[in-house]
Amino acid sequence: MELILLVLLIVLVIGGGLWWSRMSAARRERDLADARAEAQRWYERLGGQVMNLQGSEPAVRQALVDAGERYTAAGSQLEQARTVRQYALARETALEGLAYARAARIALGIDPGPDLPPLAAAQGVGHLTKEREVAVQGQHYKAGPQPGSDTPYYYPGGRVQGRPVPAGWYSQPLWKPALAGAVGVVGGLLIFDALFSPAFADPGYGFDAGYSEGFQDGAAQGDGGDYGGDMGGADYGGGDFGGGDF
Repeated sequence: MELILLVLLIVLVIGGGLWWSRMSAARRERDLADARAEAQRWYERLGGQVMNLQGSEPAVRQALVDAGERYTAAGSQLEQARTVRQYALARETALEGLAYARAARIALGIDPGPDLPPLAAAQGVGHLTKEREVAVQGQHYKAGPQPGSDTPYYYPGGRVQGRPVPAGWYSQPLWKPALAGAVGVVGGLLIFDALFSPAFADPGYGFDAGYSEGFQDGAAQGDGGDYGGDMGGADYGGGDFGGGDF
């Protein structure tokens, strides 16, 4: 009798394990299919924007160039994706491209369309609400909430050299690796702190005091989550930007 019960118990354990394995595999397959469909949906939407939008203004052209770069990158990521995480990365790239396409629509003066899901990289950084202009080391830099002839570069928000940089339009694309490398780590931080710290830009503040206060002001905007894995940052998903406006 005890032997029979033991056999039945073993059968139940093995059967339960097989059932759980099949359920887990089916769930993983559904999650993968959902992630693939979600990334593909945003990628196709970006493709439509890239193909249909055009303009001669510098801000429009630059935003569309950036959108096209993200479209190409997202397509490559989709082709190579094999995991939910990899499809999430492709989705994020497509959304970033759509942010640039939306900026191009704004620069064209047409309806920007519905709001996009927040970018994981831009969580906690906020966006510009007024124009700012500073001179650092003999160079003039400007940023603001609207495109202009002197602010043709859009940035959807993120972290540059560890510092939160709000979404907005800039006179130079200081977040790009080549230009950031030319400016240098200290120079890049100095420019961003000057742009976003009223203390640094106001007359009467010394260099050391202004730089220190500006850096603290920027750091106080919130971490926004550090990227992990390939992206270097926060988990994917919804949620509004946690950062303040500038």
